[in-house]
Amino acid sequence: MSRTIDYGNLMHDAMRSLIRNVLLDVADNGLPGAHHFFITFDTSHPDAELADWLSDRYPDEMTVVMQHWYDNLEVTNEGFSITLNFGDAPEPLYIPYDAIRTFVDPSVEFGLRFEQQEDEEAKTKPSSKPTDLPQTDESELEVEETPAKAAEIVSLDSFRKT
Repeated sequence: MSRTIDYGNLMHDAMRSLIRNVLLDVADNGLPGAHHFFITFDTSHPDAELADWLSDRYPDEMTVVMQHWYDNLEVTNEGFSITLNFGDAPEPLYIPYDAIRTFVDPSVEFGLRFEQQEDEEAKTKPSSKPTDLPQTDESELEVEETPAKAAEIVSLDSFRKT
């Protein structure tokens, strides 16, 4: 039996650790400056916790925004809980890191996207929504007239000493 290094899962673990560290800092010190987060997550993840009306409205994924108003941010090794405002109705959420699909801070053009492992059935099932537009909710969502720039992907090779 040959052993291989699973770089994909190691990278995902590192990226989730980065998100955890950022959220720990925000829990301790608040959001600095213009920083804010768009977090898209899998609402059908078995450990995700959200109100029934939200999971009914967003059965696959939802994008929440942490910006002006949020409360009760608690960060653990497995995920985080937060209360967000949905049309003047505060709702608590629990989002496991494994459920996160994208994490974006448009104020500094930073973003992470987690590749999803699809089973054969999902690959053959037609999608009912465009794949390039995430579903969003009303929590602190500010509509921008111009689309935000995509995060720049930097190769680690550019930092290596030659």
